[in-house]
Amino acid sequence: MRVTTWNVNSLRVRLAHVLDWLDAQRPDVLCLQETKLPDEEFPLQAFLDRGYQAVYSGQKTYNGVAIITREGVRDPCVDLPGTAATPDPQRRLLAATYQSPTGPVRVVNVYVPNGQSVESDKFAYKLDWLTRLRGYLAEQLTQFPHLVLVGDFNIAPEPRDVHNPKRWEGKVLFSEPERAAFRQLLELGLVDTFRLFEDGEGHYSWWDYRLNAFQRGWGLRIDHVLASGPLAARCRAGAIDTAPRALERPSDHAPAFADFDLAEAVG
Repeated sequence: MRVTTWNVNSLRVRLAHVLDWLDAQRPDVLCLQETKLPDEEFPLQAFLDRGYQAVYSGQKTYNGVAIITREGVRDPCVDLPGTAATPDPQRRLLAATYQSPTGPVRVVNVYVPNGQSVESDKFAYKLDWLTRLRGYLAEQLTQFPHLVLVGDFNIAPEPRDVHNPKRWEGKVLFSEPERAAFRQLLELGLVDTFRLFEDGEGHYSWWDYRLNAFQRGWGLRIDHVLASGPLAARCRAGAIDTAPRALERPSDHAPAFADFDLAEAVG
């Protein structure tokens, strides 16, 4: 079972890239962020034509998440329930149960707020959102031992995930409060699948459009596939596919994926 996460930075603009990648790679689950489309404009038929189903939660211009799957999903959730005083209008979370051939896997797809700058109200919102996410995941893990949390976290967890840690230290995406929030997710028992297979530096999933950052290797690893312990024990590969970032008019993110061996029943 291959689970992929990809911030496409506008599905309308990048649809051809996504469909070409889907045809070539044929993942079982593809989680998209920043679709930037209201639900009525989601290109569902393009995925149906390729033998995939989709659930999605979008809004015009900003945010938006989708889960594209070979098999159907059930019990979708589009909010962090029971935590905010008022419903959060930002479409940043989509969870659903994927019925794999050998059992259910809960897929939680997130687009974590960027935070803008550590002094801003948006940064406070980001930290609060992550706290609420942790509470939601703690509850989900009691119901779903096999859970995968994927998405654009807008957090580089460690210095080896940043091309220039000294330059980025204390700034948004690599501040200590953000890294602490990421560690708190891992403390739930989640495992960073990429680091099961690669412990070195120089592996990134996002490069700023400015200053030829991709060509210079000035990136950060902020897109992650985190798996619950029982599911991580079945992980056989974790990687980042940088090829789509080199295309014409690319997203500023590359797909990250993990492969799981579900030859034996998990549910």
